[in-house]
Amino acid sequence: MKLNLGCGYNKLDGFTNVDSQESCEPDMLIDLEDLPWPFESDSTDEIVLCHVLEHLGGTSDVYLKIIQELYRVSQHLAQISITVPHPRHDDFMIDPTHVRPILPDQFYMFSKNQNRKWKKEGCANTALADYLNVDFEVTDTQWILDTDWKRQLKVGEISSDELVRLATHQNNIVKEIQVKLRVIKT
Repeated sequence: MKLNLGCGYNKLDGFTNVDSQESCEPDMLIDLEDLPWPFESDSTDEIVLCHVLEHLGGTSDVYLKIIQELYRVSQHLAQISITVPHPRHDDFMIDPTHVRPILPDQFYMFSKNQNRKWKKEGCANTALADYLNVDFEVTDTQWILDTDWKRQLKVGEISSDELVRLATHQNNIVKEIQVKLRVIKT
């Protein structure tokens, strides 16, 4: 099974399109914060969350349970594609339904391999993969530039290095972030 969670009006062929809003006419009407989800464990091989995760889990407890639920319903080696607005972009800040900023590095906390490395190195990072008994591997991260910055880079008005430096300190440079995860189950 393939799930398009929080599909809104962007339905994907070959996926079960899920949303909490009846007006979107999803295949399944589900509030993703109402747990557990009505899917069997180990039943999905691909999940898409496009501009959804930032709307979920107003509290850490609910958010972490959603992460556990993503893991529960996924098969070993399932692919999860996540797209979120960059938290320092106006697209994130103007929407009152955005409850959680998402940055790619948080997903390393859900990796047992990364948790082991941090323990060995004596790092203070929270070992969420161990605490929650989940295991996700980050396979790709893409930073999508806002239109004007993309243009400036393309015509050589700014270098990639300068963009990276600016993006850590200024708003509206990176528009959205795309993260791909692989589910690890033994």
